Amino acid sequence: MRVKICGITSVEDARLAVDAGADALGLVFYPPSPRHVTVELATEIASAVSPFAVLTGLFVNAHPQEVEDILKLVPLNLLQFHGDENAPYCRQFHRPYMKALRMKPDLDPVEAMAAYPDARGVLLDAYRKGVPGGTGDTFDWQRVPQGGDRHIILAGGLNPENVAEAIAAAHPHGVDVSGGVEAAPGRKDPQKVRAFIDAARSAATSGARSNALTQGV
Repeated sequence: MRVKICGITSVEDARLAVDAGADALGLVFYPPSPRHVTVELATEIASAVSPFAVLTGLFVNAHPQEVEDILKLVPLNLLQFHGDENAPYCRQFHRPYMKALRMKPDLDPVEAMAAYPDARGVLLDAYRKGVPGGTGDTFDWQRVPQGGDRHIILAGGLNPENVAEAIAAAHPHGVDVSGGVEAAPGRKDPQKVRAFIDAARSAATSGARSNALTQGV
């Protein structure tokens, strides 16, 4: 089970997340967000964390030149597109990318994912009209497609109390959290971060053990 802590806004929180076992950190390059970071701060964070942490840059309908300018200065490992970007837009930067899909009631996630065949992963998030993410809302985890070969990352309203239930229902490749582990917008709570990661990993281990018993392994 891979865990991404998104909305990192300080070196302290970045180190906290990595030390707690996070696989990836999310840096938000979307000015309306309370978790937005400047290029200068993002560069400082990138210099302070382990090279094995996957630094992810989150963009929402950004002008391509803006993305290119950030990539020249911040050593991002993965791009995450959270707006209305199509596949040609996403792939033009020649970096691994993850596409976020908001789970509108009428969305067919299998069909929507097929539009991004070269995405490294697909993040499924809750839908709220006019808000690209970070709402704290959940969605029906039973809607997450099962049995395919795509790497699905589950997001939307996750926290230490519900992440185990979410994993058991959706069986994602990974989970992504931001507000659910915060003391205030943009400020992570150390206890919540550790509790979330521990709960996610424990749920994944329990699920694997149950599958093994069911299959007679």
